[in-house]
Amino acid sequence: MATPKKKVSRSRRNMRRFASGNKLGKPTVIVSSVDQERTRPHRITRALVAAGRHLEATANYKKRNSSKNA
Repeated sequence: MATPKKKVSRSRRNMRRFASGNKLGKPTVIVSSVDQERTRPHRITRALVAAGRHLEATANYKKRNSSKNA
């Protein structure tokens, strides 16, 4: 097993750990058409359930997948 020859300083360790190439991307956010709330895409919110919009998406999903399985 590979072992380091010398101790890596906190500065070098942190430079490697927090380098610009290792940063996480910002999450994608959309604005809901029902209540103008910012949400992640493809998530069902309480506002969509109250408006009955989630049923449309579920029905379309089932319709598409039932034709593939048959």
